[in-house]
Amino acid sequence: MVKTITIGSYVSVQGVLLRSLADGRAVVQVGVNEYTGRLVQDTTTD
Repeated sequence: MVKTITIGSYVSVQGVLLRSLADGRAVVQVGVNEYTGRLVQDTTTD
């Protein structure tokens, strides 16, 4: 599943969700790199 995370105040990364951490952060994979940050909330409504 593709998710977006924020790293710092101005940087967002979109990648495949690998895992959620106990402190509320998530790890996503982009190519061979892994990034850790806060998930961006889904604002879509049905």
